[in-house]
Amino acid sequence: MKEGKLKYVYFIGIGGIGMSAIARWYKFRGMSVSGYDRTPSELTASLQAEGIDVHYQDDPSCIPADKASTLVIYTPAVPAELGEMQYVREHGYKLIKRSRALGEITRGQICLAVAGTHGKTTTSTLIAHILTESGYGCSAFLGGISKNYGTNLLMSRNPVVVAEADEFDRSFLQLYPDIAAITAMDADHLDIYGDLEHVQEAFREFASQVKETIILKYGLPISSSQVKARIFTYHFDDARADFHSSNLRLGEDGHYSFDLVYPGGVLKDIRCGTLGWVNVENSIAAAAVCLCHGADGQKVRHAIGTFQGAVRRLDEHVNRKGLAYIDDYAHHPAELASAISSLRGIFPGRKITGVFQPHLYTRTRDFAGEFAAALSQLDRLILLDIYPAREEPIEGVTSEIIFKEVTIKDKVLIRKEELLDTLAKEKLDVLATFGAGNIDRFVEPITRMLESL
Repeated sequence: MKEGKLKYVYFIGIGGIGMSAIARWYKFRGMSVSGYDRTPSELTASLQAEGIDVHYQDDPSCIPADKASTLVIYTPAVPAELGEMQYVREHGYKLIKRSRALGEITRGQICLAVAGTHGKTTTSTLIAHILTESGYGCSAFLGGISKNYGTNLLMSRNPVVVAEADEFDRSFLQLYPDIAAITAMDADHLDIYGDLEHVQEAFREFASQVKETIILKYGLPISSSQVKARIFTYHFDDARADFHSSNLRLGEDGHYSFDLVYPGGVLKDIRCGTLGWVNVENSIAAAAVCLCHGADGQKVRHAIGTFQGAVRRLDEHVNRKGLAYIDDYAHHPAELASAISSLRGIFPGRKITGVFQPHLYTRTRDFAGEFAAALSQLDRLILLDIYPAREEPIEGVTSEIIFKEVTIKDKVLIRKEELLDTLAKEKLDVLATFGAGNIDRFVEPITRMLESL
């Protein structure tokens, strides 16, 4: 539908992080925007504060009646049997997925995209920050809330758009970026892909759609014969990669400084504004994208130092002598392992207590052993019940199948309703909460509790 004919944009699942960014974009463009979501959240509250009408009952009467002037955008996480979904299909509304909407928005602009089974939110948010902070400017559709800007959408008159390219439901195949980074190609979303081979096949198809340059995590199985774009590689500290760190050192505050070695030379003394070695690697990937886009090296260096990160990505809430609290979105075994490893580097020799809420029955079933191995790197584990999201229960799949394989003895399995009381009795040193479900609702109460100690 051409924008000139468009008056109303209605979102089914408006409270999702990707959906809410697109809703904000259409609101910014002058459309009447509204939508449905299953439950209220901080995101839906912020949308409502911005003048976007959100309701929480499955009610087709809330959909704009003028179907000729209405575009309906939905997320695949919404069940097909939802009354509103059935109504728009039966009544002939133009109905598109979130991924297609993002693809249509980015066409005709210079698109810088970040794909990967983990690391893409922080990396894309940092790219957007570098371009904004350095004065180049960009629009950005982010998979998390930027702590620098307090939003998941940046708008600019500069025709450059930064997009997080999500592999869920093959959404990223709607994008044709000029420059793209690929951070990881691990087995995930096996309810869609079936196995790792098909995950990697989808990433290779995405890579084949990149027009100019691909920034590839060193060692990922994509070759120059499979793409038309030039390939550069990056890595945390492997000197064989085109972009890598050297002279790495850890400050007393847990922040790393490093030199960035790249094909154009060396950027010296970059201080990483966010915690952990994993964010050094994300910074290298973001710098690579921006440098390939033509950004000035010294402006890149400065912006990495002022980057505050994305909400729920090694998110620092308490960090004082003898007590720290970090929250992270990690919900895949590789993400958990990286986050815990980063915490070990930030807080050497200290006792790390981790709270983990598994996300999805299928992911728990497919990766129970891998989750257990990652969580066994903690000193103490507090494991919660599975957050189901879009899924129905699977017989025999509970958090217990992870719990029984965790090798550390200091572990407990509880319901989320018991979490605050459990933590109140703990002797905590470093606390971390992990998960993509509703564990984020506990971040503020936990922070308040710890700050009162």
